[in-house]
Amino acid sequence: MVTAIRRVVRAGFVGFWRNAYVSLASIFVMTVALFVIGATMFIEQLLTSSLIKLQEKVDINVYFEPTAPQEEIDALRKAVAALPDVAHVTYLSREEALERYRERYRNNEIAMQALSELGENPLGATIAIQAKETSQYESIARFLEEERERTSAGASVIDDINYARNKESIDTLTSIIAAVERASFITMVVLLVAAVLISFNTIRLAIYTAREEIGIMRLVGASNTFIRGPFMLQGIMYGVVAGVLALLVLYPILVWLGPRTELYFELNLFSYFIDNFTYFFTTIIGVGVAIGFISSTLAVARYLRI
Repeated sequence: MVTAIRRVVRAGFVGFWRNAYVSLASIFVMTVALFVIGATMFIEQLLTSSLIKLQEKVDINVYFEPTAPQEEIDALRKAVAALPDVAHVTYLSREEALERYRERYRNNEIAMQALSELGENPLGATIAIQAKETSQYESIARFLEEERERTSAGASVIDDINYARNKESIDTLTSIIAAVERASFITMVVLLVAAVLISFNTIRLAIYTAREEIGIMRLVGASNTFIRGPFMLQGIMYGVVAGVLALLVLYPILVWLGPRTELYFELNLFSYFIDNFTYFFTTIIGVGVAIGFISSTLAVARYLRI
């Protein structure tokens, strides 16, 4: 067994270097394919980061009556925060709301005069609710409406819920997020299939040059595993070399793009690459090895048929 493995490995390395031009062609094609796949991963991360930033700016605001008891406000706030769909709840007291109002309209004489004539704080407390997913806002709004109806028999503490006004924006953002996720998945699948097909055709040319050698090995009784082994090893070598080259090409591009993506998308792609280098290295190399292995296995199969 050890001797057979050594022979397969030696034959794989010999075939790799003996057909140098074909090996270079295979590596070049796989490098381009892996580079495109890697670039798609970074583009997807940019889109995801941008959508997360947009999602963080979407929320539901609940405005309480100015006369609402503080204990009832706190009870509702705790009930909302306990919902499984809620990411976090931000509370704004009456005093803080009044301070923000004065800061916002400090240059508006009419607004400031109206406020001074009232002689008291006309604003109520507010809570801003952010969901874990944009699709979950509807269930949160439904819970708030149920709470409002439940207290409507007495003195309702809720003055207004702005979900209806934000519903169109929330639904649009939800649709965009779903579309981006589907598009990213479909794009990645298409790229993987294209990479396998292109690499398969390129590696098949390399194996075609050895068809007579394969025929002779079959005539002398070599097993299919022994015949297939060197070509499978060559495919793995193509994938490893192509993966390393793809990462080397991506590195300077990310160094250049990093500060620019941080400026426009609030995400430094180079820092993200460095922080997740192990993930990208194993993914790119792993995909390259898988493509080379599968392509060489499929390509040599036709010469092993009786």
